[in-house]
Formats: sequence, C-alpha cells, structure tokens
Amino acid sequence: MAANSLTMRSETDLLGSMQISNNAYYGIQTQRAMDNFQLSGKKLKQHPELIQALAQVKAACAQANNKQKLLDNDKTNAICSAAVKVVNGDYDDQFLIDMIQGGAGTSSNMNINEVLANVGLELMGHDKGQYALLHPNTDVNMSQSTNDVYPTAVRLSILLKQQKLLAEIKALVKSFSNKSDEFNDILKLARTQLQDAVPMTLGQEFKSFASTLGEDIKLISNTSKLLTEVNLGGTAVGTGINTQQGYGKLAIDTLTQLTNINFVPADDLVEASSDMGAFVIYSATLKRLALKLSKISNDLRLLSMGPRAGLSEINLPARQPGSSIMPGKVNPVIPEAVSQCAYQVMGNDLAISMSAEAGQLQLNAMEPLIAVNVLDSIELLTNAIHMFRTLCVDGITANSERCKDLLDNSLGLVTALNPYLGYEASTKVAKQALMSGDSVVDLIRQQNLLTEDQLLDILQPHKMTQPAA
Repeated sequence: MAANSLTMRSETDLLGSMQISNNAYYGIQTQRAMDNFQLSGKKLKQHPELIQALAQVKAACAQANNKQKLLDNDKTNAICSAAVKVVNGDYDDQFLIDMIQGGAGTSSNMNINEVLANVGLELMGHDKGQYALLHPNTDVNMSQSTNDVYPTAVRLSILLKQQKLLAEIKALVKSFSNKSDEFNDILKLARTQLQDAVPMTLGQEFKSFASTLGEDIKLISNTSKLLTEVNLGGTAVGTGINTQQGYGKLAIDTLTQLTNINFVPADDLVEASSDMGAFVIYSATLKRLALKLSKISNDLRLLSMGPRAGLSEINLPARQPGSSIMPGKVNPVIPEAVSQCAYQVMGNDLAISMSAEAGQLQLNAMEPLIAVNVLDSIELLTNAIHMFRTLCVDGITANSERCKDLLDNSLGLVTALNPYLGYEASTKVAKQALMSGDSVVDLIRQQNLLTEDQLLDILQPHKMTQPAA
C-alpha cells in the first residue's frame, strides 16, 4: 500500500538521518547531492539519454546477478521493470541533481539506485523507503561501483544521443548537395587569401560544403566505436572486487542485448577505470565538425555580403530586422548563431581535455564534467545544424548575374584563357584590364584575340572549371 503523498519518510545513511518527501522516488543520498551541488543549473533530467543509459546498465547488472544466483527473481523483476519505466521517461522529474558534481558520478549512480529501488518497491506492493525489502546499495547496486557503472552509462548515453546528430548532419549534406545541383551552371570567381583567383561554379563551392561535412559523418561514426569498450565488472578500480567470476562478461553481454549496441570489455579494466582517452578523441571529432560549420557559416556570410556594396553572390533568407537604428538592414543571424555554437563546442572540448588530464592514480573524479560537456556539445551541434539547414541553407538563392559580372571584370578570368591565348598575350590583357578598368572579355573582343564563337565556347561552365579532355 502506497504511503500518503503528503507525509514524509525518514531515511538514514552514513552521515545521519533526513526527512524525504513521500512524493520523491529518490532518497537521502540524492537529496544530499541536490543540497551540495547547486552549480550549473544543468540537471540530470535535462539529459534523458544518460538517465536511460543508467537504467539499462542497472537492468543488465541485475540480470547478471540473477544468473549467478545472487539476486532472487522477485528483486530482479522489480529492478528490471522499474528500469523499463525509467527508460520510457516516466520518472525523469526524479533526477534533479546537478550534472557537475564531486564524487566521480556517485551522486548520479545513487540517484538511479534510489529511484529504481523505490519504483521497484511500489511494483512489489510496498511503500517507498522500505529498503529492507529492496535496497538501493545492497540490491540495485549489487556487484557494482560508481566507477564502472557511471563510465559505462556515459558512453552509452553518448551513443544514444549521437544518432540524432548524425541524422541532422546527413540532412545538411543533402541540402548542400541539392544547392550544388541547383547552382551547377552558375560561373563565378573563386578566391584565395580573399583575392581574385580562378573561375569555378557556385555549384562546386556548395558541393565542397557537402563533401567536407560528409567526411565527419564517417569520422564520428568510426570514433564512437571507441566508446563501446567499457569497464563494467571492474567495480571500484578495475580489479573486480565484490563480483563473482564471469560477472563482467554476463553484464556486458546483457547490456548488448538490451541496447543492440555491441559492447565489449576493456582489455585492462584497471587502465580503463582511470583513462578518459576515448572521450578526448570523440570530443575532438565534435570540435572538428564545429570548426567546419563555422568556416562554412563565415563563407556564406562573405558570399552574401551586401546587398549592394559587397560580393552579394548569394542571398540568405531574411529572418529578422537587423538593426534598431538602420532601416532596411538584414543581418546573417543564422550563420552568426552557428558560429557561436561552434565556439562553445570548442570551449567544451578544452574542458574535456583538462578533465581527462586530471585523473589521479586509479580513477578520474572529473568525469561528470566530461559527461556534461560531451552531451552538451552533441545537443548544441544537433540544434545548430537543424537551424542552419531549415532557416538558412534550404532557402539560399543565387545572384547569377552578379556572379557573372564579378567574374567578367576580374583578372582571374585570364588564368582560364591562358591555354588559348598564351602566357604573354594573357599577361598583356591582364595588365591592360588592370590599368583601364575594362573587363578581360571586352578587351579580348576589342583586340580580336578570339572569335565570338571561340569565346562563348571557352566560357562554358564545364570548359572553365574542368580539366581538358
């Protein structure tokens, strides 16, 4: 019979007793963490993938203990049934601790232990807090330590969260590819070091955006495989203390079955308990993606610069008035926001690197900061890419005449004509164009260096931008 929701229950731990509301499925150790760590404002409930991952790890461990005859069927069923409810998001509001916390993730581990115990107790027909019947530590945390549960769950949460990120990158690649096809025949001037270079098509420029982001889909997918190597079963420092022979493999195999992700035990569980190298590498791939997104955003800002006194080769969708004082001004707010998100991801990467270095002896106590920053980076990139695609890239249009005018009046066109005119004649035309202000094309026509038919043939996009057959 459930206790009255208006009453309190008394719970006791190492430090003493505390009154806990019977509305709460968490217990005394979670409450202490809530009191101690009021830091970032980022609560565990804001990363439901980590809650889901913690619950799945606990279910896998319970089943492994049951197979080894350490945990009876009733308790196992209660823990696993409670875990299903937690995975489904039914109790996200019970995970109120700050993501940044001391104790190497102990608060997060105890939060899931207490919630599963109390949900399980109710499923068994008992009141919350009757831990003699299902205990957060003795039963839910059996054969475990924060030091193997938390790292395993963090890895799983990243693998779960990145699925949406990869889908958004793929969609953005497709968007840039569509624009590449749309702009395939629009000749323009390429620029190197912000100076006039050689002819290319606007389609080629947009294809390069698609190609560079496509590389990161592969890189993130491949790098994430490092996260499937876990130290579950190593308990406190990787020695496997308080477990029976074979428990680790049973738990990991069960976790694989629950998640359809092929987890494997680390070769050296002691090493795996303190090393955060996989997170460093994974974060670096997110930073690389962020750098590319910011570079592309900057390119789009330059290409759209104007509308009358700049390059103005493309138009970005107008999203909001750009000034409180300048009428008619519209700013490239979406690319600007993408770059700011990218800078935050780079800052997160630095925090992750410093946290990974801070591991001491057999444990890294800074893993909560690694966890929140990796998860935040994934979420920020996912949201930024979605915004970039739907509010900017999909709506970009080309100013083909402006592209043509800039190309025709540039010295870069001479390079494309060099094979037909010869170096000396091309140099002379370039010098004359620079001094007179006339376009290269006009000078060629004036001096009859090429026939009109020859010139039109040479100026076709595929002739100007592709190697000769």
